[in-house]
Amino acid sequence: MTRIIAIANQKGGVGKTTTAVNLAASLAIAERSTLLVDADPQGNATSGLGIAKDRVTVSLYDALIDARPARDAVIRHESLPHLDVLPATQDLVGAELELVGRDGREFALRGVLQGLDGAYDFVLVDCPPSLGLITLNVLTAAQGVIIPIQCEYYALEGISQLLNTVRLVQQNFNPALAIDGVLLTMYDSRLNLCRQVADDAKEYFGTKVFRTPVPRNVRLAEAPSFGKPILLYDVQSVGAKSYLAIAQELMQRVDGTAPEVLPEDIESDAEAPEETAGMAELQPESQHAVEAAVESEPTPEVTS
Repeated sequence: MTRIIAIANQKGGVGKTTTAVNLAASLAIAERSTLLVDADPQGNATSGLGIAKDRVTVSLYDALIDARPARDAVIRHESLPHLDVLPATQDLVGAELELVGRDGREFALRGVLQGLDGAYDFVLVDCPPSLGLITLNVLTAAQGVIIPIQCEYYALEGISQLLNTVRLVQQNFNPALAIDGVLLTMYDSRLNLCRQVADDAKEYFGTKVFRTPVPRNVRLAEAPSFGKPILLYDVQSVGAKSYLAIAQELMQRVDGTAPEVLPEDIESDAEAPEETAGMAELQPESQHAVEAAVESEPTPEVTS
């Protein structure tokens, strides 16, 4: 059965699109048929997978507003046979205005995705950085939501507003909506602030917090400019290993299975391992621990 998951947080710059792109790619690498829906008018998830927006002829906007079949807009990723993309263009900016006067406007995206029911194991939806009608449509259509939280001072501000929106959606439109996970992004275990945010998140959300955080990582930041997910750009990077671990944990949570995917099993464009400085950002303060970590480059975990 298809699991539709919204990647949502009304705060911008917390890693929603990075998570949507790389989590979708990681699920596809695990041979789970995956659709990434770009519901953000900026279209960064579309370009982040190497799809030029000026070459998109049918997009999510056409499916929402003009009732075009979603299959007409779906694009198969060239390098990942288990990954499809439903792209977005700037036309999506006007979708909220055009939907406002329609009956059942909150269910427009649900109707679009129903035409794809059963075709995918996972559908990940990259939400815009707002709690407008598009995000409301996504939450109404989804069974689960993943909330990326940046490990910085204002991280938890506004989360209560998002959770209140989730509750309203549960009460009025989608009783089955659940929080599938809370993901810590831009994590650096050397910083007290990051550890404090992690502790606060675990205290509030408990086991909903993914065990593996997403680190601050140079290669992860570079990948979108090449139109590649991190697994195709540098599979040996800490960022790639983190998203592989997160995908496995998500599969375990959703259906109780998590096939192990090792970085050495994946081909990427990187010619050399990631620089030591990038790896060391996530390691403990002890110099001995740093040196040992550089040799083994483990996937970071949230520590108190």
